Amino acid sequence: MTTAAPGPDQSATDRDLHDATRPAGRVNWRRLGDLFGNTLQGRFTLVMVVGVLLAQLASNVLWARQLQARAHEEAEQAAHHVAIGAGGAIRSFRELPVNFRPLLIEQLRTMGGTRFFVFMNREPVKVEPVQGEPLAQRVAQTIANTLREQAPVDGALRVALAWPHNLHVSPDGVNLQDLPEGWIDTALLAPSRPAPIVVIQAEIEAGSWLYLASSMPDPYFLENANPYALDRLMPQVVTLVSVLLLSVAVVRTLTRPLARLGRAATAFGEGISAEPLPVAGTREVQRTIRAFNDMQERIQRYLLDRERLFASISHDLRTPITRLKLRTELLDDETLQADFHEDLDDLDMMVKGALQSVKDTDIHENRVLVRLDQMLERLARDARMGGREVSLQTTALTASVKPFALKRALTNLLDNALQYGERADIRAWGQDEGVGIEIRDHGPGVPEAALDKLGQPYVRLEHGRRTRREGMGLGLGIARSVVQAHGGQLRLANHPEGGLVATVWLPPG
Repeated sequence: MTTAAPGPDQSATDRDLHDATRPAGRVNWRRLGDLFGNTLQGRFTLVMVVGVLLAQLASNVLWARQLQARAHEEAEQAAHHVAIGAGGAIRSFRELPVNFRPLLIEQLRTMGGTRFFVFMNREPVKVEPVQGEPLAQRVAQTIANTLREQAPVDGALRVALAWPHNLHVSPDGVNLQDLPEGWIDTALLAPSRPAPIVVIQAEIEAGSWLYLASSMPDPYFLENANPYALDRLMPQVVTLVSVLLLSVAVVRTLTRPLARLGRAATAFGEGISAEPLPVAGTREVQRTIRAFNDMQERIQRYLLDRERLFASISHDLRTPITRLKLRTELLDDETLQADFHEDLDDLDMMVKGALQSVKDTDIHENRVLVRLDQMLERLARDARMGGREVSLQTTALTASVKPFALKRALTNLLDNALQYGERADIRAWGQDEGVGIEIRDHGPGVPEAALDKLGQPYVRLEHGRRTRREGMGLGLGIARSVVQAHGGQLRLANHPEGGLVATVWLPPG
């Protein structure tokens, strides 16, 4: 005995082995595609996730643009307001006699009266402007342009926005933080949340520079103009995650009854009787489940009624057929007697075939572990004892099956192969995903257009009717039903070298 070639699902096994040997850190895109593309829950989830993400992205883009436009407009208005105040201060100091300027500055430091911190310098102070903020540069330019219009000066004008840390107020290196607390507004030096400071330096006379420092009306206008700040993004992220989780939960709730319905339909198709499904889900799903329960009940009732009907017919017909056979023995005409016997045998075979097609396709047996190779060897040996030519290739195979039902199915397939072909070849193999049994005859084969009709009750091809006149066309149908009751498949195909190949594929279990 030799080992047969791999079964028809070997390619699927190779893919599974390839997935199993995939490195742990590599994403299995094919399985992700199957998850989100081939299931109702996956497609619903994908549509919900993509739809929510796109909607959130589009709304955020529009909101960010509106926020930035409004922030820029408000910043320019505030800059114009600061420039007007600074222009008044510049005009006042320019018109004031030089000797009174220190007195006014001292009065402003002690008594207040202006929003600006004022300092007089002999030369401009080097100020490091805020970097990477186009809005800060735009505000500084607006203030400078407004000052040139409201309080034109003969000398130079410098405007910049700078951070309060290490901000110089005089050429000799005095920092803003080094000044007495009463001289400056504490809002300019908030250590926990620093805000940019507007620094205006105007040359009101040769060698006399007026230094003005002030915060903007909205000190944190740069933060407010940033739509992607963490404190703004976090609520949106929380909302988005909550909506997505809720969407996934809703989709699972909607598709769970459909998944149960699919499993119940598969089990019912394999001949497993089940209780009616609980009616749950949306109104449409409930209507579908009720229809399935009604259909399952009607089919079960129909099968039971059909079995009872044919059992009754069998019981009622056997007695008159037997009486007719006995009465034909009383006929003197042997030719007529033989004709009667032949007709009665055909009638008896039709009754038995009809009963077999109804009852034997669902033999009530328990599954047991069976050596399939020994079963095939017995079938081949019995055929050889009848003068038939049968070859067998197999290995030791064990499977959990219904032995009498499976033996009847394999016997029907082997009888067909020997009846319509010159000889039969049996080949069996086993793999982790199941067991395959192939029976090939060496007859003329079957037209490709007629392959789909094989296995239907009472369907016989022209070649079969010529070869075996008494056949009923029930053998393949019974074999297919038995294999399907095991959860397997029966496949029929023409062999490239001639003849028909019947392949039985049984799942593991």
